[in-house]
Amino acid sequence: MSTPTLLFCVGATKAGTSWLYRYLEGHPACFTPVIKELHYFDAIDTGQIDGPRKRLIERRRRLVRTNGAPGSIEAIDRWLDVLDAPSDRAYLDYMTTSAGAKSVMVDVTPAYGLLSTERLGSMTRLLPDVRFIYLLRDPVERLWSHIRMIAKRRVGASGDLRATADRLFNRFLKGLQPDVEARGDYRSIIGRLDAAVDPSRLFFAFYETLFAPEQIERLCHFVGIEPVAGDFDRRVHEGISLKMRDEQKMKARAYFAPQYDFVAARLGPLPAGWQANMMGAR
Repeated sequence: MSTPTLLFCVGATKAGTSWLYRYLEGHPACFTPVIKELHYFDAIDTGQIDGPRKRLIERRRRLVRTNGAPGSIEAIDRWLDVLDAPSDRAYLDYMTTSAGAKSVMVDVTPAYGLLSTERLGSMTRLLPDVRFIYLLRDPVERLWSHIRMIAKRRVGASGDLRATADRLFNRFLKGLQPDVEARGDYRSIIGRLDAAVDPSRLFFAFYETLFAPEQIERLCHFVGIEPVAGDFDRRVHEGISLKMRDEQKMKARAYFAPQYDFVAARLGPLPAGWQANMMGAR
């Protein structure tokens, strides 16, 4: 039996990774963990294993309370065992044992896009066939979607969502939201991926053109699987509706001007929405 392909989707946040996870989850050739974002390599690098562990333990408790699927509870237990004694061997054992006869093992963790070149390089050597997917979304639209998500978490079911989003946006412009800033720094992320990953094992796609059969055919060809039908009308974690102010859009366009230039030079031609915002930054 041949060794399966290990496929990483390493971002970007709010750029279609959840939809891609669901698509691959439904593909007969792919194994996708019950836990969408494993957060193994970033937790190892930062030494912050406790956060993912606590979230999983709470998820397990909810499943037990609601009589959740025993298979999901068992999968969480086995992954908790990996986090209790983390090693690359334990990670691979979990993935290969879970995958069974499937030819592709999938780890969709957007935070891996923030990993160092050295760590990304070590991931390429885990198995003979390791591949990476990176999804990009228009920088202004990705930023606002990310800010809306954080604002919604902070205000809950009630609260002033607009005021919270505006405050987060202003903090971003002042450099006070480093994680949001890092997730949208395509120039740095792609630079690290280019330095660490063989070009033939690296696939880029735009969120704006992802939800179409021809793009999915390209992606499946890259992964080495046959395309299957996708639900292109469905959006996962699409987020709440809150329009960006014109002044905010103008400032965000100016902020991201270097990112537009870089992506156009590295991956162009750009989708129409990207081109409009890129021209608006001039």
